Amino acid sequence: MSWTETEKTQLLALARQSIVHGLETGGQLPVDLDDYPEALRQIRATFITLERGGQLRGCIGMLEAVRPLAQDVAENAFAAAFRDPRFPPLSNGELADLELHISILNPATAMSFDTEAALIAQLRPGIDGVILQEGGRRGTFLPSVWDDLPDPKQFLQHLKQKAGLPSNYWSETIKAYRYTTEMFG
Repeated sequence: MSWTETEKTQLLALARQSIVHGLETGGQLPVDLDDYPEALRQIRATFITLERGGQLRGCIGMLEAVRPLAQDVAENAFAAAFRDPRFPPLSNGELADLELHISILNPATAMSFDTEAALIAQLRPGIDGVILQEGGRRGTFLPSVWDDLPDPKQFLQHLKQKAGLPSNYWSETIKAYRYTTEMFG
């Protein structure tokens, strides 16, 4: 689905409002879905990425669509600002130059492969978000990560590490899923 400029603007404003509300109250912004058009009430999964000066400042999201889009954006924006374990909670002084990016995920599809080389050969740099799963370990990279890791082999090695696996790990039971996103902000 393609989102209108008005819908994108509404979602970006909602994400920022959620963060401001968190700074002011310490709590999550309540979302009244009646305030949003039908398109923003669809059940969709999102990731919210925060950057300052071109550097990651927080990124939280959902891989499965379980709640309305507007609610997902508000909750993930709050979580990216205050609950990303890689960073301290956002401070008031960081808000002015905070960049927000919203990625709306399309449903993931399982990839079929029998070797690591076959998996790497299927990856579409700049297009695919990838979920890697082995047992209870799971990690994902959004399509935007290709900007920093354009080589499919390196992309996969780093994704393995994110999932808590050694970069040279391989097994017959490893699973991979691909998805696309619409990113704006």
